[in-house]
Amino acid sequence: MNRRLGIVLVLIALAAAPVFANHSWGGYHWARTSNPFTVKVNDNIDPLWESYLSTAVSDWNQSNVFDYQVIWQNPLTSDRKCGSTAGQIEICNTTYGQNGWLGIAGISISGTHITKGYTKLNDTYFNMAQYNTPAWRRLVTCQEIAHDIGLAHQDETFNNANLGSCMDYTNAPSGGIVNGFNYGPSNEHPNSHDFNEISTIYSHVDSTTTLSSLPMLGEVAAMATRPRPVDEIIAGSENWGVPVQFDKQGRGITYIRVTGLSENGPDAEITHVFWAPDAPQNSAPGLSDE
Repeated sequence: MNRRLGIVLVLIALAAAPVFANHSWGGYHWARTSNPFTVKVNDNIDPLWESYLSTAVSDWNQSNVFDYQVIWQNPLTSDRKCGSTAGQIEICNTTYGQNGWLGIAGISISGTHITKGYTKLNDTYFNMAQYNTPAWRRLVTCQEIAHDIGLAHQDETFNNANLGSCMDYTNAPSGGIVNGFNYGPSNEHPNSHDFNEISTIYSHVDSTTTLSSLPMLGEVAAMATRPRPVDEIIAGSENWGVPVQFDKQGRGITYIRVTGLSENGPDAEITHVFWAPDAPQNSAPGLSDE
């Protein structure tokens, strides 16, 4: 087995590892030289979503390890691409299509270090009565931005009792009795286990950092106003790579696309998918109704 293939297989194994008892996302984390640290989140969402982002950020900023710093109304790329920039996160919303997912979070990595991240919120579903509720919007926003710092799910079963964490799948994000079943507490915010896991993930420090300061305003303007390239326009052009982890319904929830090798190890893009509970098993990435 050659070295490149061996490293890639190790990376895929890490991405596919069970995360229930220890819900780190494969050990991926932002490199930084000290704690606490700050992660910049660039707002590329409609005003309707901003209150939910504000709530999620306020929740996660109770951690003593890191803080999100939101740069409001600061798009770095088009809302459909949502490509972010090195050292930062971008959060976007638009009608991404009836493709089965409510939200996705993606990170770029070098070795085990996160180098940038993004979150997409799919208005195609959030415009539907079933999901157009504060509870669903809070749950998905809270969960997706947490993936961008390396946190995975606590549980991936929709129809069991809630854990009281936004990192738990559920059919009833606000909890309580639904269709005769008592889901228990709300899943709209983090719980203590989430904060303990963040402390574990970031219990060491690194000799370098993958976090960056804000780009120059001219650079932001150029990225935000550029013409959309062909690959953003063509339906189905989004490429998440190979599914390496699946939910209880057999749907891929973690995908990996290896992009190269560096001195730190494999470079890759890894995507977490929050499927709608009733999305079909054969839902495919990248489909668009645009």
